[in-house]
Amino acid sequence: MIGYSKATLHPSKNYGIRHGCNTPDLIVLHYTAMETAKEALEKLCSPGTEVSAHYLVSATGEIFQLVAENRRAWHAGRSYWAQNRDINSRSVGIELDNDGIAPFSFPQIKSLVGLCHDIFKRWSIPFWRVVAHSDIAIERKVDPGIRFDWCGLAKENIGSWPIPTEIFERSDEVQFLKDAASYGYETNLGLSAVLNAFRLHFRPAAKGALDLTDCSLIHDLAVRFPLTLLIKKHN
Repeated sequence: MIGYSKATLHPSKNYGIRHGCNTPDLIVLHYTAMETAKEALEKLCSPGTEVSAHYLVSATGEIFQLVAENRRAWHAGRSYWAQNRDINSRSVGIELDNDGIAPFSFPQIKSLVGLCHDIFKRWSIPFWRVVAHSDIAIERKVDPGIRFDWCGLAKENIGSWPIPTEIFERSDEVQFLKDAASYGYETNLGLSAVLNAFRLHFRPAAKGALDLTDCSLIHDLAVRFPLTLLIKKHN
């Protein structure tokens, strides 16, 4: 099974072949929303559920591989990112053993860091191509949730994090949506949906209407990690 040599194999039959993309170029992070890793493994491996992921990382840091990385696991569902709708065909899905309320443990995050870097190397995936389920399924999903430390993960060179240099004088809804689309978000669902998804990842404590900070942060991401950067990477 193509994958992480340190993982414990726990095969699931819930997978298929990738469509239109022979190799993954994106990592999607989820939480299980279940009480134990054992329960999650049972669900992800049960034919009746029609769901799976390539990996599950337990709260203790143990990594289970369910589906080979060159296969299409069923984790993203109806989704969109960077002008693509079949996210299952181009991604590696990682489930984190977490009920959506408890903090993520240090051993779990340490294992996740090692796993992500291993996947990056194997498939030449750029470090910024790591997203939340909530990023690709806005208005539908919220995982891995507000307790997940995206800033800390970015310090390990996993995922993007905004470092704004341009200060906006006023909030601009049109520019915000333009930048959000350039970064990868599906924007046809409207400002509220996109803003909520963006804040869940980058400003989980923020409330209220679109503000200058939102505009500055998304603009920085759009400038440093635009869709054209991915196109150049593949050419």
